[in-house]
Amino acid sequence: MMAHTATHAEKSPSELIDGRIRELGDWRGEMLARLRALIKQTVPDVVEEWKWRGVPVWYRDGMICTGETYKSAVKLTFAKGAALEDPSGLFNSSLDGNVRRAIDFHEGDAINEKALAELIRAAVALNAPKAKRAGRSG
Repeated sequence: MMAHTATHAEKSPSELIDGRIRELGDWRGEMLARLRALIKQTVPDVVEEWKWRGVPVWYRDGMICTGETYKSAVKLTFAKGAALEDPSGLFNSSLDGNVRRAIDFHEGDAINEKALAELIRAAVALNAPKAKRAGRSG
């Protein structure tokens, strides 16, 4: 008897992201895997989604960022990036937008993990309900 393989609709977003990383099979898959690991390490209760026909998206009280893959770049787009402090100058793409900001990672690029983790934490803080942000409860 043949084993049942899950169809696209039956797979969890995390399984679909795993599949994308495997199917890329090059530096882009490796970069996406490293960025994803950093996001999950920085925000242990992050929620992964699979949107727009194949874009990994990370949420916590709202969208944090997306991880798109292109021929020459892996693009981490922060949903509210324009509102974030970027003291390390990580944002290098979508700089003219009113809301989003992105970081394009190219083959061989190093990841400034400390600065990127700070940016991810800032994005999560921006999404937090206002009462939480102000340090008051409900």
